[in-house]
Amino acid sequence: MAFLKGGKALALGISTACLYPMAMEDSLQTLIDSGFREFEIFINTYSEMEPEFLTMLEEKLKPQGCRVKSLHPFTSGFESYLLFSNYERRFQDGASFYRRYFEMARRLGAEILVIHGDRSFEKSGLNDREYYDRFGILSRIAREYGVTLAQENVNAFRSQDCGFIRNMREYLKEDASFVLDVKQAVRSGRDPYEMCEAMGKNLVHIHINDNRPGRDCLLPGRGEMDYARLLSILRENHYRGDFIIEVYRKDFAQISELADAYRFLQSAGFESCFG
Repeated sequence: MAFLKGGKALALGISTACLYPMAMEDSLQTLIDSGFREFEIFINTYSEMEPEFLTMLEEKLKPQGCRVKSLHPFTSGFESYLLFSNYERRFQDGASFYRRYFEMARRLGAEILVIHGDRSFEKSGLNDREYYDRFGILSRIAREYGVTLAQENVNAFRSQDCGFIRNMREYLKEDASFVLDVKQAVRSGRDPYEMCEAMGKNLVHIHINDNRPGRDCLLPGRGEMDYARLLSILRENHYRGDFIIEVYRKDFAQISELADAYRFLQSAGFESCFG
C-alpha cells in the first residue's frame, strides 16, 4: 500500500485522537475494527504509559498485523514549562521524563515522537537559538532509543511560523525533524504548502486533513485542499514518511466516514509510486 521508495512502503494510517475523548484503547480497537492497520497513538494520561497498559495495547495490535508509526505525548501543552523554560534543572528533569515516552515508543515499535514545543517566547525566556539547542539535545536522547523526535507546526506555538521552522532546519541539520499538520498551518493563517517547503527534506511525518474557508479542519476529501500540489512538493523533497489522518471527533458524524476518507486519499494518489 504505498509509495515504494528505497524499498520502504509509505502507508496511510490514522490517529487515535480522532475518537477522543473515547478511551485510548477503545479508540484503537474501534479503528482496527474499521480496517485501519497504521496508527499514531495519542497518549492521554500517565497511566497509559505503564507496562501493563502497553501489554494490553500489544495484544490488540499484533494479531492484526498493525503498526504504530508514532506517539503523541499528553504533556504537549506543558512542554513550554517542562522542556523550554530557562530553568535548567526543570529541563533536565523534563528530559528524564521524556525518556519514558522514548522507551514506550521503542517497545511499541514507533519510529517518531511528536512534540509541540514552546508556546511563548516571552514566558520561556529562551531565544530561538537556545530553543534549537534544547531540541537538539532531546533529539539525540531520542536516538538512543531508536526514535526520531519531530517538531510539529502548531497554532499559537513558535512552530506556527514558517521562518522559525526553516531556520531550525538550517541550524540543526540532521538533528531537526518535522511533522506537517495541515489544519494547524491553516489555523495559524499560514500556507500549508509553504510550511511543507520550509520543512523540506527534514519532514518525516504528516497529519493529513482538509479545509475550506470557515472550516480549518475537515476529513480528507471534504474541503478544498490541493493534494496534487502537496504531493508534488513531497516528491521534490523525496519524502519517505507516512500519512496519518488526524481530525477531531466533531468533524464527522459516523465512524464509517473515516474509512471513506482513507479511500479518498487512496484515489488521490497517496498510495501511488512517487516514481
